[in-house]
Amino acid sequence: MEILAAALVGFAVDLLLGDPAWMPHPVVCMGKAISFLEKRLRPAFPNTPRGQIAAGAVLAAALPLGTLALSLAALFALGLVHPALRFALEALWCWQALAAKCLRDESRNVCRALTGATLPEARAAVARIVGRDTDSLSAEGVARAAVETVAENFSDGEIAPLFYMLLGGAPLALCYKAINTMDSMVGYKNERYLYFGRAAARLDDAANWLPARLSALLLIAAAACTGQDARGAFRIWRRDRRNHSSPNSAQTESAMAGALGVRLAGPASYFGTLHDKPYIGDDRRPISPADICTANRMLYVGSALALLALGALRAGIALLCI
Repeated sequence: MEILAAALVGFAVDLLLGDPAWMPHPVVCMGKAISFLEKRLRPAFPNTPRGQIAAGAVLAAALPLGTLALSLAALFALGLVHPALRFALEALWCWQALAAKCLRDESRNVCRALTGATLPEARAAVARIVGRDTDSLSAEGVARAAVETVAENFSDGEIAPLFYMLLGGAPLALCYKAINTMDSMVGYKNERYLYFGRAAARLDDAANWLPARLSALLLIAAAACTGQDARGAFRIWRRDRRNHSSPNSAQTESAMAGALGVRLAGPASYFGTLHDKPYIGDDRRPISPADICTANRMLYVGSALALLALGALRAGIALLCI
């Protein structure tokens, strides 16, 4: 039950405080470790497709396993000093593994910029939370990008770490964060990372496979709880959940598009190259800044539903094992 208690504390503190800029964050350390290992692994293997795939595979194994080992060792060491210290560190890491408030705050900044500032300021705000090129986005394109990132990061930044947290505590949640951070840094299909980032991208696909589908179902339930179109969310999810090159990204985007009655995705530019991605959802009405706020309400409700469901499951299993 200690893991469940730490997860509850971490969940509550994340909703209250988010990620304070002054606090050291494990993801920052992971990012530095990825850059360090990339610089040393690339020249250590042949500069061929096979060699760079092998170098990337070493990174994809070393970072998550190293994160898991170090976090387990730190909790074990503190537990030898006092159980309260171990619990405090686990609760801290549970807090830092989640990102609901940070995602809400950043996307609300986009909404504020769209309604009370200039379009260039709105583009700058959305550039903080999306990977696509934003310089030429229209106001509608900015709103669409913000809603998409709320939908996608509902899985990556909240439900997946919560799922792994309640499965194996903070160490497993941090292990997932290491996988997800690797994908965000090297998992691109461009000239630099096509081979080196392949193992990281595929590992991230595997780690997110179940959480992404769980997240889609949670968004459908959240749509019902917040007065959105739950039937539409389920219908569009069934129809468009494979409309993405990633096996996971369209899962939550399709549920969100159906719940809001808008069209998401479509052609987008990355690093100066236009990618002709299929649309997700029906173009029943233009997307608006208000949809960002609605998406955030669904984010919070879906997160609470996940905590209740996964927490009850873990508590039930713990009671059966007594």
